[in-house]
Amino acid sequence: MTADETGRKHATILLIEDDVTLGSAFARVLRGAGYEVWQTRSADDGLEKVKIVRPDAIIVDFRMPLINGLGFLYRLRAAESDRRMPVTVVTGDTTLGDDVRAQFQELGAAVRFKPVMPNELIEVVEAMVRDSSNDDAQQRTVW
Repeated sequence: MTADETGRKHATILLIEDDVTLGSAFARVLRGAGYEVWQTRSADDGLEKVKIVRPDAIIVDFRMPLINGLGFLYRLRAAESDRRMPVTVVTGDTTLGDDVRAQFQELGAAVRFKPVMPNELIEVVEAMVRDSSNDDAQQRTVW
């Protein structure tokens, strides 16, 4: 997180959503809440953007072409520096199997089902950013 000229901290969010309309709506809501939002439409682009932007939190769609949200998570978590980055997976697939849910949990990702209302989206991001800040503070204390 970085501070702006008023001293307030703001967070950078990476949004990976292949549906342009939904991605734009999510980004608009988050920007309106004061977040810096970077968008991509594929898991591959998202993985590249993580390296450049170093977001405070990630929202990723589950059902995407080529690499889905679960594939994205496995690739993200393979990097030591990204193992603790907060991630929420959004999906319209309410019939997710227990095995998929278990993998999300094992990979440290929360799951939210579409439709995600604007206030819920903001709450999810606030919680991820808060958790990320706490992790950073704990890590600094340890070192």
